[in-house]
Amino acid sequence: SRVCMAALEGLPFPVSPRCSPAPSAVCAPAFHAGLSLLCSLPGPAHLFRLSGKCFSLVESTYKYEFCPFHNVTQHEQTFRWNAYSGILGIWHEWEISNNTFRGMWMRDGDSCRSRSRQSKVELTCGKSNRLAHVSEPSTCVYALTFETPLVCHPHSLLVYPALPPSLQRRWDRAEQDLADELITAQGYDKLLRALFEDAGYLKTPQESESVPEGGAKVPAFQTLEDCSEAHRQMAKELRRLKSVLTQHGIPHTRPAETSSSEHMDPKTPTDGTAEQLRGDPGLRGNTL
Repeated sequence: SRVCMAALEGLPFPVSPRCSPAPSAVCAPAFHAGLSLLCSLPGPAHLFRLSGKCFSLVESTYKYEFCPFHNVTQHEQTFRWNAYSGILGIWHEWEISNNTFRGMWMRDGDSCRSRSRQSKVELTCGKSNRLAHVSEPSTCVYALTFETPLVCHPHSLLVYPALPPSLQRRWDRAEQDLADELITAQGYDKLLRALFEDAGYLKTPQESESVPEGGAKVPAFQTLEDCSEAHRQMAKELRRLKSVLTQHGIPHTRPAETSSSEHMDPKTPTDGTAEQLRGDPGLRGNTL
């Protein structure tokens, strides 16, 4: 499409001039692979040129890296043998407010206590593309600010212009039905939500499978045999982890004098800044 062709300069790999508009037999596979990737990205086309690039920021003892439409990672900048390095979220969906793209949600990151890490990336106007700020407003939920000149135009993040013509027509019909009082404001909002889901901007509730803060997904077992098998697998994994700890000379028994409340609410370290950006290390099975 014209939209995809116009944004080819943002492909995550170089495209030879002879590949466009008529790709040769040599570069056609790369051309079409890149075009397919480009056209599968949801959102404003002018932001697709950020795909395939990563932007980093060092805060305290941690290096954060934001790769638009891909993920957010965190790397502890120390010489410890077990320095933390993990994923703070994988590209999930847009946050849309007042029919405007407000930010990128990166979800399903590394395990953090009873849930997964997630990050929200706010896009703001700036002179250059850079990751400007990272914070952790709540445990294992991160807030990033990304500056880019691509969003400086007042209409650069509007949803309607980014939609294909068929979905724009659906939006127009919904607007007309609302004006004619054929649907309520609530019905209009539901139609827009479905429209944004069809465009790939938002995930359906089934795709999101969000976990309430402080809660955990409870596995559903159809039979007692399924539950018993899950228990056996968990016990097997526990034995494996204990074996690994033993091989490295790391004690894995809980001290008798340590209470459960101390495990759930560790004392605040003297370096408040480092703790604010660290979160819970979580499981290391998914580290980079």
